Amino acid sequence: MKKLILLLTLINTASIYSFAQTPSGKVDGKISGNEKPVEAAAISLLNAKDSSVVKIAVTDKSGLFSLEKIKNGKYLVSAEAVGFSKYYSEAFNIDAKNANYTLKDVVLKASSQQLSTVVVTASRPLIEQKIDRTVVNVDASPTNVGLSALEVLEKSPGITVDKDGNISLKGKQGVLVLVDGKPTYLSAQDLANLLKNMPSVNLDQIEIMTNPPAKYDASGNAGVINIKTKKNKVKGFNGSVTLGAGKGINPKTNNSINMNYRTGKVNIFGNYSFNWNKGMQDLDLTRKFYDSTNALESVYKQRTKMTPNYQMHSFKAGVDYFVTKKTTLGVVLNGYVNPGSFTSNGVTNIYDANNNLTATTLANNSSKEKWNNIGGNFNLRHTFDTTGTELTADLDYMNYKANLNQMFENQFYNQVGVKIQSDEILRGYLPSNINIYTAKVDFTKPLKHDAKFEAGVKTSYVKTDNNAFYDTLGASGEWQEDPRRTNHFIYTENINAAYVNYSRPLSKKWSAQLGLRLENTNSKGQQLTTNTEFERNYTQLFPTAYIGYKLNEKNQLALSYGRRIQRPDYQDMNPFYYYLDKYTYQVGNPYLKPQFSHNIELNHTFKGFLTTSLQYNKTKDIIQEVLEQIDSTHTSYVKQSNIADRDNVALSVSANFPVTKWYKTNIYAQGVYNRFRGPVNNGYIDVDGLGFMANMTNTFSLKKNWTLELNGFFRSTMTEGTLVAKPMGMVSFAVSKNVMKNKGTVRLNVRDFLDIQQFRGYSKYQNVDVQIHNQWDNRVVNISFTYRFSKGQAVQQRKRGGSDDESSRVKGGGGGN
Repeated sequence: MKKLILLLTLINTASIYSFAQTPSGKVDGKISGNEKPVEAAAISLLNAKDSSVVKIAVTDKSGLFSLEKIKNGKYLVSAEAVGFSKYYSEAFNIDAKNANYTLKDVVLKASSQQLSTVVVTASRPLIEQKIDRTVVNVDASPTNVGLSALEVLEKSPGITVDKDGNISLKGKQGVLVLVDGKPTYLSAQDLANLLKNMPSVNLDQIEIMTNPPAKYDASGNAGVINIKTKKNKVKGFNGSVTLGAGKGINPKTNNSINMNYRTGKVNIFGNYSFNWNKGMQDLDLTRKFYDSTNALESVYKQRTKMTPNYQMHSFKAGVDYFVTKKTTLGVVLNGYVNPGSFTSNGVTNIYDANNNLTATTLANNSSKEKWNNIGGNFNLRHTFDTTGTELTADLDYMNYKANLNQMFENQFYNQVGVKIQSDEILRGYLPSNINIYTAKVDFTKPLKHDAKFEAGVKTSYVKTDNNAFYDTLGASGEWQEDPRRTNHFIYTENINAAYVNYSRPLSKKWSAQLGLRLENTNSKGQQLTTNTEFERNYTQLFPTAYIGYKLNEKNQLALSYGRRIQRPDYQDMNPFYYYLDKYTYQVGNPYLKPQFSHNIELNHTFKGFLTTSLQYNKTKDIIQEVLEQIDSTHTSYVKQSNIADRDNVALSVSANFPVTKWYKTNIYAQGVYNRFRGPVNNGYIDVDGLGFMANMTNTFSLKKNWTLELNGFFRSTMTEGTLVAKPMGMVSFAVSKNVMKNKGTVRLNVRDFLDIQQFRGYSKYQNVDVQIHNQWDNRVVNISFTYRFSKGQAVQQRKRGGSDDESSRVKGGGGGN
């Protein structure tokens, strides 16, 4: 670990040194627009000879900027801000006589004058590093064309996705994923399935917060990821249409339409998308069984070919009504229909200790499912004064319904292909109904000296009703109920929360923010089939604290602390069975408890483009997917369990800068140390391991509106509790071109063109010894065309939606690779 930290520190130090030479020149100025200072305008110092970028900066709240330590030469300055036309200054010299140069006050012109004839789009960097979050601008990368939301997440800094689509942030699982500030009410695995069917064309930004403030729900051990979808921001009628198709081993398509109309006091918006993804998955398991003396007894080699085939019809529609200049009311209706099928064909070859084949089992499984989701939101925003004092309120209702029909058939043969017992045929019907109600109110009050006070309350009520009916086909050819697998589980949960948050600058160099959130949880689970139930009621405090220190214009430090909770996903507590074959299945755990974590993070930012982070996390009773084994029947099953405590240390370096005026790069590298200690499956583990992950995106802006991109990621061997994942990586290429006077964009993306992204790993502890190899339809060529139409002027769009936690805990939705 010491060597890894030293290596990354040297990399960071070398980067700082290379950018920190000490010439004496200085350029400053002030940027205004619409009679007000423009904050966060992008300032670039350019060589007058070839317009290559020398230095970059952003304006402060007063619109001021300063560029220091500039070598002698001839330069010009460009200024760029959203909603304004780009500005270029006259050329000027920096030399011994004119070491300091001050631009005349710059007044940017609004770009809305051009909107009646052509769409004006501001060029945004792929990665933006802000004080409290990292922002990924999805459209800034042409390789995002044709991808799913999950694949875009996989490319984002610090985010990894495991073999089952579970999302980790900086080496930690337990991430709260929001869509437009609202949860999806899905568990980790089924959230992954939903994101696999959400096309990237509908995404605008991804916000990554490792230590979110008290305003956000305390759920999410590793932090919060907020996926922001596209919202049109111009008056009049405007929108976009996208058509896309892809081909890997199997075909795929993604299409969408977005529309917005604003006039007078009314704003109407809506979008619809259709995604079809027929995938492929090839899973190999090698499981070893030992006798009481720990001698090898038998080896089960299983290979399963799976074909997921899912569609996703999703929609959103809403109306904003501007009652007065201070009060706005809004209604939003959204949902999706997700029909699909899943087939798998597996072969299990059973060998003795001497590697002699003794038996073979064939498994043919199929399932059809359909998830329906409908949700509604009513929102209110009232502004009290011009200082920004405001009150917002949200009422949300969401309903999820699912119908899953399964059929499993197992055939048994000896080593020479003769049947040794009757076929086992099992069918299942698993209906599910989930209702979620939430209400929240937030109040914001700016105070003197740039201080801010925030407070709010929230309540939620969730009821899940899940049934599982299983029948077996008897020798007489009649279906008979299987009481071992049939179950009926009802779960209810009420969470009441309140928070306060206060922030202010303490001096010119120091700033601070303190928050406290209280959450009261009342839950009850009932297994009606077995007449058993449990109740859990608890109240917890979740403090947050942030301290910022500005060393100078180039260097800033930030230290943050937060306590968080990760509650079990709703259907991970359902004691139901989901079968891969006779020997392998997944089962729920009704006795899951929440996990709690303490998070500390120290960040250093250099010139706004180079960020170094050191993070420590201590988690109690981790909720982790565990593989357990029944030796007597030679079966293995996966379930979520509270397995152990974890210590996590992560050191990361992130850089986002232009190499030349036509070549930009984004680099993220991270070293991770994990240690797990505690009880697992009636035993005890104490394991640790180092890991390394990195991703890099290179963007080349060529002539005639051509853009090229080459990106990839690498993840070394990682230890996650009882599972060790071996190295994995991927490289992708993309090209795009703007056409039709920049109203249209054609994009071609080749994902994982080397076909190297595969999962390999193993789990070896106590009586479990399994090797895993998982390969899927990952090498895909996508092509898409987007046409944008717009007429009007830019306006600010409102945030809609009030739930923050419950959505991320519903199992639902199909998906596949």
